Amino acid sequence: MTTAERFPPIDRQWLDRSKKRFASPFMGTKYDRISVDPMMLSHASVACGNTIGDFYRHPELGAHCVAYASQMYDLLPVTHWYFSLSWVAEMGLNIRYMETMPPVPEAPLISSPNEVDKVEVVSSEDLANGWTMQQYSKANDYIQKYLPDMFIPMVNVSDLTGSAAQLCGVDNFIMWALSEPDAAHVLVDRYTQTAINGAEVMSKKYGMAMISTGSVLANNDVFSDQMVADFSAKYLRKLVDGAFRKGAGPQVFYHLCGNHETDYKVIKEHAVWSPFSIVNIGYQGREVFPADLMAKEFGHLATIMPSVDTKLMIMPDAGKVYQQAKEQIIAGRDSPHGMILGTACEVPPYTPPANINALVQASKDFGTYGTW
Repeated sequence: MTTAERFPPIDRQWLDRSKKRFASPFMGTKYDRISVDPMMLSHASVACGNTIGDFYRHPELGAHCVAYASQMYDLLPVTHWYFSLSWVAEMGLNIRYMETMPPVPEAPLISSPNEVDKVEVVSSEDLANGWTMQQYSKANDYIQKYLPDMFIPMVNVSDLTGSAAQLCGVDNFIMWALSEPDAAHVLVDRYTQTAINGAEVMSKKYGMAMISTGSVLANNDVFSDQMVADFSAKYLRKLVDGAFRKGAGPQVFYHLCGNHETDYKVIKEHAVWSPFSIVNIGYQGREVFPADLMAKEFGHLATIMPSVDTKLMIMPDAGKVYQQAKEQIIAGRDSPHGMILGTACEVPPYTPPANINALVQASKDFGTYGTW
């Protein structure tokens, strides 16, 4: 049995409605209700009877699981497959698959600031034939063949600072950022340029690919606002500008994972904003980032994506999920460029289905256009 034969066909009526709903904020219309995107990755695999490891080892299967889970929960009309370490294999890291979590690097590439010259920018030609592109091609070629109406190509660079940090080890990188900043900047800059070349590879093969990026390691639990600006925000600008020039975009998704209590201001200042931008911020301190503040700060720049606390999503309490979703929707639903309801990070693999349904129910109850 092929992967495609394991799934029923996608419901055309659902797909057509969901497409209009998803396009609504970017088109300036108000169709149906606010969309819900809990950043679905390996939960889709688990929900379809597979494992977390299956999602990452088999990109074709992972992509179809996301498509089917999106219909099952009534989420976005697109499918995707990605992981958080794009292009680092080509820069020299060995990637190891895990059974209960995403793939991880086996060991850092360097361990001393004196070794940063060993890290080189990888050309577009080498990336096109590398391990990362092989995985993305498996997923994207499959989607084009079997799920073409749900295909949106994606340039995934989930965390410039964090991916660069993997090259020397996260602990080393944080110390170098404080004591050997020049070495830390070399790593981030060379990873950023490699990622821009990766965007060129993706856009040449698949067309105008959406750029998915953000600031994860660089957040207020780790760095000051100025350090977030120096080691993340300025490189985000370089990445998006460079990717646009290589043919990617114009849609950009900024995922600011973790605590961005005050550093969101420097990211707002430095980021490149297109008419098709989406911004998602996880936390302000220990609490989810408030939707009203997100609308105030970013509503005229982007479609906002306020969050429900990811920690809530794994708990057996759909009522709490529903209540927080309600509060975030009411606070953000009048944002000038619309909103999408999300989660603070990837929805946990073993999230109870009732909790995802609670997000959608809250959207129907409090985010249906014409009812407020």
